[in-house]
Amino acid sequence: MTSAAVLADGFEQSGHEAPPGRAPLWEFVRGSGLRSLVVGASKDPNAKITVLLVSPSSGRTVLAVKVPTTDAAARAVEAEGYALAELRHLPPGFSETIPRVVDWVDFEGRPGIVMTAVQGTPMSTSYMRWRNTARPARVGAHFAAVDGWLAEFQSETAGRTAPLEMDDGVSALLTSRFADDPGIGDDVERFAEICTRLRRNAVPRTAVHGDLWFGNILLDEGRASGVVDWEAGASSGEPVRDLVRFALMYAQFLDRRTRTGRAVPGHPGLRVGTWGAGVEYALSGDGWFPDLFRTFVRGGLARLGADPDRWRDASLAGIAEVAALTDDHEFALRNLELFRRIAY
Repeated sequence: MTSAAVLADGFEQSGHEAPPGRAPLWEFVRGSGLRSLVVGASKDPNAKITVLLVSPSSGRTVLAVKVPTTDAAARAVEAEGYALAELRHLPPGFSETIPRVVDWVDFEGRPGIVMTAVQGTPMSTSYMRWRNTARPARVGAHFAAVDGWLAEFQSETAGRTAPLEMDDGVSALLTSRFADDPGIGDDVERFAEICTRLRRNAVPRTAVHGDLWFGNILLDEGRASGVVDWEAGASSGEPVRDLVRFALMYAQFLDRRTRTGRAVPGHPGLRVGTWGAGVEYALSGDGWFPDLFRTFVRGGLARLGADPDRWRDASLAGIAEVAALTDDHEFALRNLELFRRIAY
């Protein structure tokens, strides 16, 4: 067994600081005895590079190494390591759907994390296939897989009950980020009204992924076999954030392959026009996908003990959160404009 495989089999990093004297990335890779595959840097302004370490005998990915390219990215990588360390006590079976930190490495003076590799095929692979999102059964299977994973994740990590809170700094971030926008005051006021209605509901605090979209979910035989990229994760937070983030991001790209002005195949009533048309369709349109979207959000709210009729408020709050938190300023602005267009 290679040294890296031994780490993956038994070692856990449980502290909250990257240890000193960590091995350089490529030294760790060479010493692992595993084959390496660089899957490339993300397109975010503060990008990370992921290196997969593959067993030469089985061909299975054993470890994943994530290293930062900027100081801000380094803080995100460290935050992911801390979040994963706090989730290490989840029960066997389910814990295999979440990476486990097994070591830290150095990359150009910044800390990187070495994690166990969760198995499965990214949901984005099937999402991006030609007309896959036009098929109700296939889209329904995606939502069912995430619903099952979320239900278990939230049940296993549930703690104290508190008012449903979708602000948690979002208003302040919106005000700061869009300080030069003359309409931001009205946006924040509308968001505050939405959050006030949501706070009338009490839900358990649970662990939160923080960026639960189809690109971070792995599938195997119809189930969610893994969830990756825990940079925005927390051991205790607002579970509704994950619920609406998945649904919104799934709706966001329904029209990605359709030319402007044309109807989107499989979605009567959805025509490509303004940015975010898929989300508007999900919240206000008629058809099998809006029904699925609302059923998913309503069901998740009810499972958590909240009023399912608050599904629209929760979704609108999720759009505002993306506008506040995403690294990409252009994507943030488009989400703000989407919120402004449909929240009034």
